[in-house]
Amino acid sequence: MDLKKRVIASLKKHDVGEEFSHIRSFTRASVLIPIFVRDGELYILLTVRSTELKHNAGEVCFPGGKADPQDRDEIDTALREAHEEIGLPPDEVEVVCKFCPVLNQRDLLVTPVVGFISESFQASPNPNEVSEVFCVPLGFFLEDENHSAYLVPNIGRLTHSFIFTDPVTGKVNQVWGLTAFLVILMAILSLEKKPKFNVDFNVDNPTPSFRRYLEQRLSKL
Repeated sequence: MDLKKRVIASLKKHDVGEEFSHIRSFTRASVLIPIFVRDGELYILLTVRSTELKHNAGEVCFPGGKADPQDRDEIDTALREAHEEIGLPPDEVEVVCKFCPVLNQRDLLVTPVVGFISESFQASPNPNEVSEVFCVPLGFFLEDENHSAYLVPNIGRLTHSFIFTDPVTGKVNQVWGLTAFLVILMAILSLEKKPKFNVDFNVDNPTPSFRRYLEQRLSKL
């Protein structure tokens, strides 16, 4: 079985399907986690938010945003936002799965949608939303060399941070917060390896702990 098929088979085990579609009391949002294979290695695509944006300006994130009334579901939202932000045609994304949604700092219920894209995809960033697009080998997010973490008292969970230096351009980006959490999760589930640093969830079966954490957050709001 080739790498792409192995990754799809692994990720589909963690697809939550429609399990959380009944939660309607929060503003919903989605992000697309685009992945691809290049030279036998799995990569992940990330964006840098425009410095002109109201929230999280200049931060590294995935393509995504709030659901629109015309969106049919969380997948529709993720694909639409990726098309608007980086010019990724929806029909060029092979959707693999949805992960358990998470509540972000602004109490948006964010559903991560994972999809394979072509390694030849050339992004066309919308300058009003995205200032940069870059790709990172997914295995980078299992190493401890460029990683740090600290406990956030008000949420009681570890916040992770990575410093990535592009080997071609020399550009340095920090990947942290929710985005860092998602890339760690992607690396663990896709590559079926454990990180060389501590995380505060069960790496062998993470979904139940995410489900419990989401229920605890929802109960306090």
